[in-house]
Amino acid sequence: MAVCCDLQVDVNGEEIFMVDKKIISSYSGRLRKLFGKSAGTAENLKVLFHDFPGGAECFELISMFCYNNGRVNINPSNIYLLYCGAQFMEMNCSVSGKHNLLEKTEKSLDEIGYWTWPELLVALKHCQELPMVESTSCVIEKFIDSLVGKMAVASELSPCPSTSSPESSSFRVSCGTRSTESFKNSFSRATWWFEDLLVLSPSLVEMVIKSMVGCKFDHSIISKFLFYYQRSKIFAAKSDKCKAIETIIDILNTLEWNSISCKSLFGILQVALSLRISKCCRRKLESMIGSQLDQATLDNLLVPSPHGMNYLYDVNLVLRIFKAFLHGGNRQVSLEQLRKVSSLMDLYMAEVAPDPGLKPSKFLALALALPDSARESHDEIYRAIDIYLEVHARLSEEGKNTICFALNYDKLSSEACVHLSQNTRFPSKLAVQALKSQQLKLKSLIQNTNNPKSYTDSPCQFKEIRNKEEKDEASEQIVLYSRKLDYSTDDKEQLREHIQGMQLRVIELEKVCRKMQTRMSKNAKSKTPSHGTARSLPRLCS
Repeated sequence: MAVCCDLQVDVNGEEIFMVDKKIISSYSGRLRKLFGKSAGTAENLKVLFHDFPGGAECFELISMFCYNNGRVNINPSNIYLLYCGAQFMEMNCSVSGKHNLLEKTEKSLDEIGYWTWPELLVALKHCQELPMVESTSCVIEKFIDSLVGKMAVASELSPCPSTSSPESSSFRVSCGTRSTESFKNSFSRATWWFEDLLVLSPSLVEMVIKSMVGCKFDHSIISKFLFYYQRSKIFAAKSDKCKAIETIIDILNTLEWNSISCKSLFGILQVALSLRISKCCRRKLESMIGSQLDQATLDNLLVPSPHGMNYLYDVNLVLRIFKAFLHGGNRQVSLEQLRKVSSLMDLYMAEVAPDPGLKPSKFLALALALPDSARESHDEIYRAIDIYLEVHARLSEEGKNTICFALNYDKLSSEACVHLSQNTRFPSKLAVQALKSQQLKLKSLIQNTNNPKSYTDSPCQFKEIRNKEEKDEASEQIVLYSRKLDYSTDDKEQLREHIQGMQLRVIELEKVCRKMQTRMSKNAKSKTPSHGTARSLPRLCS
């Protein structure tokens, strides 16, 4: 019997099929409705499909089903194609009512629980070759749920890494067998599936991870896989790498942040900056890094500046990360974390200070990025400012004053104050502020001498007044500094007199300290019980 080819079908411009209109339309409700409205004759009928799912390959499978009297071999490699094609062609019933391709594929999907691990991977791999639409997403979800279920069962049944894969004896009953060669480099019991899932597209990986989260998988294991997946895309096309990075960031942002490696986040950041990902994803990544900034190192922060900029390091990025640390999320920042991050910032400032292209406003922003309570001492900030002023020697007096606005003189050690008093790179009036701060510290100590308990609350203050030689040296440095000032004769004389006056007051305060210490020592001896069990008062000065 001759086969009639009275219908041309152009499938997405890929290929033209000559088919029997009667045979094809007997299974396709879409074509039956189309021909019912058509006024064309059998000689000139032509159908154009511009969005046929799976293209020419899928239409060929559909044609084989029709020409084979409703019989087709459904397997993991073609089931998704057949399901999508059956939906598109509305093959939910035939003219005879006996052969329903959509029903056949759905019955095959009901047996998905018996599929092996490789079969599920093959099915998912074919899914990503077609555009994902809402009408067929239920099939992909079935594949993924079954895949994740097998991952969970394999992890539960395997007592050790050597039997962690689906090929272990306890898992072969439901998952079938695979070549043991592919498992020579298997990971631990919880990560044997890493390598297998690398074949999936970012969109499918996202669906798999969502299912895993729903099944209460360990978030740290999930994050390790995502970083492993990202590294596997290193040689992919730029557009594919960008898509993978953005998807990974979106997924990581849904996990518990304390389960994500800070070092790995900085690795992602380096790649993301080179790809110029979307601002939304970049903000998410910076927030995640900010939440773990106390675990970061100086090397992590030394990110080169964007191409074309005249400064060495990306200071703007670091400022955003520190802002995320302080204000990102609903977490409570502990004092310990704050202190760690302040130490990190001090190191960073000292590292970027020699950059000749770093503007004073940016350097000041770094110094003021954290609240004053974050630092017990400002010595490191002073050191960084000193480096900056040395490199930026042409900075105006106003610019220097702006930079030094970040210094809290009350938190400078006596050594730093002595150094500042000799440092000609700093504005001269700052020496007066530093010395005045030291003078107020001594005065405060003397005022609190009558309350010994207050010293036990502030042991660090004893250290500053115990060493007499240190104070004498400070006094000498003040005098030396007053001789080095480069001012007009009148201004220089006034400043010299002011500094010498402060020096005399500091010396007087030290004398009072020594007298009070002697008096308190005598009182303590007279009140000490004979059995000698009372605790002596602390020494104020030596």
